[in-house]
Amino acid sequence: MATFLYKLGRLAFLRRRIVALLWVALLVLAGVGASSASTPKEPGFALPGTESQKAFDLLEQRFPGGDADGATARIVFKAPDGQKMTDAENKAEVTKAVTDLQKSPQVASVADPFTADAVSEDGDIAYILVTYKVNSMELTDKAKDALKDTGDTARDTGLTVEIGGDAAMAEEHAASTEMIGIAIAAVVLVITFGSLVAAGLPLLTAIIGVGIGISSITALANVFELGTTTSMLAMMIGLAVGIDYALFIVSRYRAERAEGHSPEEAAGRATGTAGSAVVFAGLTVVIALSGLAVVNIPLLSKMGFAAAGTVVIAVVIALTLIPALLGFAGDKVLGRKARKAAKAGAHSAAARTGAEGKPNGGTRWARFVLRRPVAVLIAGVVGLGVIALPAASLEVGLPDEGSSSPASTQRKAYDLLSEGFGPGFNGPLTVVVDAAKSEDAKGAVDDVVERIDKLDGVAAVGAGPLNKAGDTGMINVVPEDRPSSLKTEDLVHDIRDINSAVRADTGATVLVTGMTAMNIDFSQKMNDALVPYLALVVGLAFLLLVLVFRSILVPLKAALGFLLSVLAALGAVVAVYQWGWLSSIFNVEQPGPIMSMMPIFMVGVVFGLAMDYEVFLVTRMREAYVHGERPGEAVVTGFNHGARVVTAAAVIMVGVFAGFIGSGEQMVMMVGFALAIAVIFDAFVVRMTIVPAVLALLGHKAWWLPRWLDRVLPNVDVEGEKLQKQLTADGDTDRELARV
Repeated sequence: MATFLYKLGRLAFLRRRIVALLWVALLVLAGVGASSASTPKEPGFALPGTESQKAFDLLEQRFPGGDADGATARIVFKAPDGQKMTDAENKAEVTKAVTDLQKSPQVASVADPFTADAVSEDGDIAYILVTYKVNSMELTDKAKDALKDTGDTARDTGLTVEIGGDAAMAEEHAASTEMIGIAIAAVVLVITFGSLVAAGLPLLTAIIGVGIGISSITALANVFELGTTTSMLAMMIGLAVGIDYALFIVSRYRAERAEGHSPEEAAGRATGTAGSAVVFAGLTVVIALSGLAVVNIPLLSKMGFAAAGTVVIAVVIALTLIPALLGFAGDKVLGRKARKAAKAGAHSAAARTGAEGKPNGGTRWARFVLRRPVAVLIAGVVGLGVIALPAASLEVGLPDEGSSSPASTQRKAYDLLSEGFGPGFNGPLTVVVDAAKSEDAKGAVDDVVERIDKLDGVAAVGAGPLNKAGDTGMINVVPEDRPSSLKTEDLVHDIRDINSAVRADTGATVLVTGMTAMNIDFSQKMNDALVPYLALVVGLAFLLLVLVFRSILVPLKAALGFLLSVLAALGAVVAVYQWGWLSSIFNVEQPGPIMSMMPIFMVGVVFGLAMDYEVFLVTRMREAYVHGERPGEAVVTGFNHGARVVTAAAVIMVGVFAGFIGSGEQMVMMVGFALAIAVIFDAFVVRMTIVPAVLALLGHKAWWLPRWLDRVLPNVDVEGEKLQKQLTADGDTDRELARV
């Protein structure tokens, strides 16, 4: 592989104008496709195989036109002190609001609180329930503005008015956080390279790759039902790996130039060696993202595949466009001292002989670890182990409006409804009774109501009318506790447990759905998928790394180190967002369950980035070991050439992810914190500390591979051993390969 990529790098360098034009043409083509595509519709959220999804599908089938998936909004009113909502003046304002909402676009129905029993017992609080014909993602700005204007008009009369429900969800704007990440990346790259041109190349190629990826996703959004969240994930991952991969190759190019090689030769060697690491690092990310299909949630699977496609684009750009741009940049990509040395022809003979002057920080750190490997290893493992302890108390769930900012209208509406109608009112359960096989459908529904009423945790239960066919009934159940509580989750399971008895007695089937039940099923599905996902991703990556490093213990160490860093990151997330530690520092307004999608999402993203650092750092060690250095010397060589680059890549990623902590949106803040802290633990504690300590203790055994396996495995030559032999044998390599 190294030989092939070497030739590819030289070809891209020599044919740089053609390569650059091809990528610009692809960017323009993708942009035209995106601009000509119709506005993408948000895909529906489905949970195949869950009871809540079966019940939801049954409702759509048996109650046609019921807008089961339509967005809802609740405008909550509270009367001023000393007044009631039933007072004539206040009642008139609410009635006017109902009339205005009935004229709003996309509205399916509006429930008058004075005829729909939507006034609290003490008369202080009332609410209007608005149901829309489309889901919340398809609501137009006109519909949202009409809802907001109705609330503002009523608020001007002196009433307290707040709006909740998914129709009132605030749109998240992540552009500012992305710009923060790019700005941090630019600063770190300038410091790392000491050259604006060298710093600009990774940013430019990452932006081009993301532009092609996002434009392609937009162009194909309606064909494959891809939502806006897919573009967001692809953008975040694409920027991360795009900058990393370009950074690796540009850094290796500068090192090859410092060795005295011509620009063309340096581009070929950088692509052949660092490019090999990029290919396999990219494969691990693709595996991690594609593995999201294990969860069996269509939306997540599509997000993973689309983001994996963006990673593939980033890899190909790094292998072709970077060498081409290096050809345009010339010596401007080098630092000031290196440019002066290049002009004077004083390329570092010391570097070629290994007799360098003052060792850099990576070399000094590696030597420190090699002197005290046991102490460093124990400190790293114990430290991460202690931080991981809170992960044993992990509670997952989907945040509801009760976890929104106390200053938001959604949270205020949630609190008012809890005050007037009880905490469980914000998360009612819909129980569907399928009585198609029952002789008495009405009797079956009444039997289910009676059984549910006897369960613990039920505040209220009531049945609606049967459908037109008379074979299906709906029961509304209001829990005593808030939607995200364990008591409410237990109630959902208790209702589902009565199904077997109901079926035996009446022939009817009981199914539980509603947003609260779907959240519970979603969390359970994510929990059930986490172990298979880990096994698949880590297992495939282990096999891939065995192929790369031709070792058993190095890939095993990489996988175990990743698991340790992920557990430590989960522990930190639980401590901050579930227990509330350091809540004032991280602006955690209400500790609660961890978002159920966060653990598996974090595993996928961090695993890809962690393997990037592992492959780049350890490949350089493997390269030195194959070329004759002793194990300890190889570790020092790897850190001498790779520590600065890996540190820069990790700092960039931490900066990008940490930017989301200040977004103000609780879920986004949690994901940003989790990814940032996970990268810190994995890059600086595992890869930069535990890895060299383990390799120092293993010595030659680290690179042991059974002979039978060595014969079976294809030699992909990631470390460039075959390439080095070929270059040495050729003698005048530049002239020979120029002929080719």
